Amino acid sequence: MSAIERRRSLGKVIAVNAERFTVELNAGSDSFTLVGFDAQHYVARIGSFVLIPLQTEHVVGEVVGLRERELSASEQLQSELQDTHALRALKFLDVVPIGTLSFRTEERFRFGVSVFPALYTEVLYAESQDLDRIFDSTNAIEADESSEIEPVPTRLRAFSIGTSVVFDDYDVKVSVDEFFGGHAAILGNTGSGKSCTVASVVQSIFTKHDAHAAVGATFVFFDTNGEYRQAFADLPKPIRRLYALVPGREAQAPPSADKREDVVGFRLPHWFLSPEEWELLLRASDRAQRPILRNALGLTSLFATNDATLAPLKNHVLASAILAILASSESATASVGRIQGLLLSFSTPELNRQTVHPHLAINFGAFVAPNGLPNLLRPHIQDDVVLPDYKYAPFEFGLLEQALDLAILYEEAHGNRHVRDYSSSMLTRYKSIRDRAEFAFLRPDTTTLAPHETDSKVFVDKWLGLIEEQPSGGLRKRSQITIFDMNEVEDEVVEVVSAVVTRMIFERLRRSHARNTFPVNLVLEEAHRYVAERPSDFAIDATKIFERVAKEGRKYGLFILLASQRPSELSRTVLSQCSNFVVHRIQNPEDLQHVRRMTPFISESVLSRLPSLPKQHALIFGNSVSIPTTFRVRDASPKPKSDDSPIRQVWFTKRDHIIEI
Repeated sequence: MSAIERRRSLGKVIAVNAERFTVELNAGSDSFTLVGFDAQHYVARIGSFVLIPLQTEHVVGEVVGLRERELSASEQLQSELQDTHALRALKFLDVVPIGTLSFRTEERFRFGVSVFPALYTEVLYAESQDLDRIFDSTNAIEADESSEIEPVPTRLRAFSIGTSVVFDDYDVKVSVDEFFGGHAAILGNTGSGKSCTVASVVQSIFTKHDAHAAVGATFVFFDTNGEYRQAFADLPKPIRRLYALVPGREAQAPPSADKREDVVGFRLPHWFLSPEEWELLLRASDRAQRPILRNALGLTSLFATNDATLAPLKNHVLASAILAILASSESATASVGRIQGLLLSFSTPELNRQTVHPHLAINFGAFVAPNGLPNLLRPHIQDDVVLPDYKYAPFEFGLLEQALDLAILYEEAHGNRHVRDYSSSMLTRYKSIRDRAEFAFLRPDTTTLAPHETDSKVFVDKWLGLIEEQPSGGLRKRSQITIFDMNEVEDEVVEVVSAVVTRMIFERLRRSHARNTFPVNLVLEEAHRYVAERPSDFAIDATKIFERVAKEGRKYGLFILLASQRPSELSRTVLSQCSNFVVHRIQNPEDLQHVRRMTPFISESVLSRLPSLPKQHALIFGNSVSIPTTFRVRDASPKPKSDDSPIRQVWFTKRDHIIEI
């Protein structure tokens, strides 16, 4: 050990086992501090680091405990007879080994220890340059050498997430690629500062506004509490936002805050829903209802097309349905009404109200020519027919009711006489969705569609901040942040919007020709409400698509950043795929146990501090940082709309004051 390192000695190793070391401090370390040649060092703070030199590297240890033992009478007498520098200082540190640091300064910190120090090995305090290597904080900015611009533009390699609570004024930096190039979770009790952490993290990326600002970033917020719009109002000039209010019963989007925000009315055309999402929305059961629903959706696509080759198939379906009506036990008058209603929604040149009308004459409650209509229909019946799949063609929401009836009639024509009874609950659910005001965003008028509402690809591109450049047809980035404000709606609508939009983004990226070249980060606020371990009783089990994104999204550049106050209620599949965690104060025993199971490599002493973390303080661990670190979160400016209620200012005030609510 060099003379310079010897000056940094704070004690010696006096006990070693596989889990921790015991260090006895030197005699001069009064009050667990050490005066070095450069400054005074607080070597015994819980969470601080010490270095233990081996042959080619240092073992890095974290201080997890402090102890002191009084001298016995014989020890006291012996110490008085010795020189001051040789006095035995009966102060002890408990140290947990966490990794190694090579003597070669160009090498990075390595997590984990395989070689342990011998007894009486000197122990050193850590200096700033050691911390830079441990936290991998060097070279936070890199130059873009391929650019021809002068001066040479730079990119962020790492960003500051806050300051260390152990090392004064030391910035804790996080790798941009590792944090945003994987799934992450921000967890903590309500009021612990999660929303401010989310805002601060995203703001950190956009504070760089020189030649290489983060104009290529794409953040999509599912904002269940309406918090984040004001948090991003003051971003630098190159950065633009897209704000969409998911309307409740009477909600209207507030006006734009500035010229760099586009405010768009949100509608989710129902024809963009996949058959699986329709099944979940209408709660269709496996046995009878799902086949009927899928056939009905296919029929909307069949009758929306003008392909002449499909005319025989249309005629077959209509003929089968009308024959089923005629075969029912209804009166002739009732049958005529049903046939006319059916042909009002679905018809062909061969089978329509005009061609069928001559055969619907009734006299004294019976058909005048009972064989006339069957004779017209039977030539159109075919054998071994397969109904077409759903093609996502636009159709009026109300048409699905007639399509369901047509699908049921078609099934009845093939002998299933009980299918209507089996489908009654699904039909009731459909009518509820049709009539409820909060689902109006699903039912756009097909005569008033915006260009992006007719094409699913253009629809997704819009919410990803992309616009088509004319006349080349290439895509250009218009905005970097999209906020779906869902504060006005219930969890049922939150699940529908989040699940369908996420699935469409996933499919867009999955089918992209240039795979994994357009990263998208989904920010899921209050994620336990719609990414739950146990399915909800609402419209759509949104968990399924988020679990798929968690497992497969990395391949296509789709990443999740979730925030939740109840980690124990989150989907275990989604949480298990998160590679980075920021954990605020957690006091619920069930949630604490859940965090412990997620983080087996973190010491119990670190986890035991979670219930007592102050507001705006958190523990970060994962791929984006070299070691678990407790830090004070960087201030969000401006803050999201999530302030605590000023109880005493509101309660203790003058009489007859005006209430704003």
